[in-house]
Amino acid sequence: MATLIRRYADTGMFEYVEPDYTGYGAGMAALSPNDAFFFRQWALKNTGMFPSWQKGKPDADIDMDEAWSVETGDSSIIISILDTGVRLSHPEIESRLWMNPDEIPSNGTDDDNNNYVDDIYGWDFANSDNDPTDDHGHGTNVTGILGAIGNNSIGYAGVDWHARLMIHKILNADNWGYYSWWASAIVYSVDKGARVINMSVGGESFSQLLKDAVDYAYQNNVTIVVSMMNANNDVPYYPAAYSNTIAVGATDTDDTRANPFFWGGGSNYGAHIDVVAPGNIIYGLNHESDTDYDWYWGGTSQAAPHVAGLASLLLAQDNSRTPDDIRAIIRNTAEDQVGDSLEDTPGWDPYYGYGRINAYNALTYAYTAINESEDLPSVASILTLQQNYPNPFNASTTIQYTLYRSTRILVSVYDVLGRRIREIVNDYQSPGEYRIDFDAKDLSGGIYYLVVEADKREKHAIKMFFVK
Repeated sequence: MATLIRRYADTGMFEYVEPDYTGYGAGMAALSPNDAFFFRQWALKNTGMFPSWQKGKPDADIDMDEAWSVETGDSSIIISILDTGVRLSHPEIESRLWMNPDEIPSNGTDDDNNNYVDDIYGWDFANSDNDPTDDHGHGTNVTGILGAIGNNSIGYAGVDWHARLMIHKILNADNWGYYSWWASAIVYSVDKGARVINMSVGGESFSQLLKDAVDYAYQNNVTIVVSMMNANNDVPYYPAAYSNTIAVGATDTDDTRANPFFWGGGSNYGAHIDVVAPGNIIYGLNHESDTDYDWYWGGTSQAAPHVAGLASLLLAQDNSRTPDDIRAIIRNTAEDQVGDSLEDTPGWDPYYGYGRINAYNALTYAYTAINESEDLPSVASILTLQQNYPNPFNASTTIQYTLYRSTRILVSVYDVLGRRIREIVNDYQSPGEYRIDFDAKDLSGGIYYLVVEADKREKHAIKMFFVK
């Protein structure tokens, strides 16, 4: 086809020569699951179903039914839940459990030589055994929010319907645990292939041991999502306050910061917060019953798994994404100024971070945000990109941009599916004018996007079409 186009163009008889391209309808139907109690899941689809005394507001949600029309998950992605454990036999969870492929069940031998004997589903670090069964309830609720089977006619729908769930019990029956348990569970999760870790936990003490474990995960391409905690203050809790995590606060049924939760307290805030997500009156699974669906919880613990589930969907969409990619997408697509105007101010703020997450925006971000040059409204302009229009028959082009203040610059090439296929620049640069020569001779013919990103917040792009 490319040769034929070139021959016609070379005749000089035509103003332009191009294929007869195909296009697609621009709409997608929302996917509302048939789970029996989905109507209670205001966090995923809020119709204002709660009475006025509970502050229900339509669309104060993460647009999950629209998001499921784009992605519902992939069983190749492993999510590790570090909590009080889970009800392993629950019909909403059982078939989703990760199973250690290197361990032979119940033979009393450490087959994979990882110092854990018969660790089939994960490990109980609180009791030093291989049974991460929930004896508290917190972990089963968190796991269900993140990964309950969707569209199966019973119970509730988790954010991710297909990822495998690795279970680690790092909190005891009284809902507390040692940092050493937490750090060990992080390392285990990384070594066994988890791509996302949810930690709805926190402590006030800084720990180098725990930080090292978090950094180990980050260095091995694992995204850690953590709750901000519920003391209604700006005291940093860990691991949320470590830089290599996504720190999540909680919102209420009307998009205000959850303050108080139905039981008291309030969503923490501070300089380290990334985003917020629904976290009050969150119905879910019961650790003592397979059929009791009347339990609900509230806290940033319930907010975090909404974000962790979204992270796993983003990986299902493109498993080459890094923790920085995941965090940038979730931040850049969060809805700003949806809550209390005194707290949810334009751009980043210490109460909402970059805003309340929106799953549909995040999952369509790779397809829409790089289609044309864009300035995110939440930040002052950092750079200006000079648009050019590459010759489709020349596999090279030059990109020029002006940087107005010192910042980290990331220049990447994406394909039409939103997959990053080339990193050209990843550097801290001073103010000035820059030129980058890009050679696409090793790429197949087609459409690509060259994207310049400043400080993970402002993004510009050039659309490129190469014929080979």
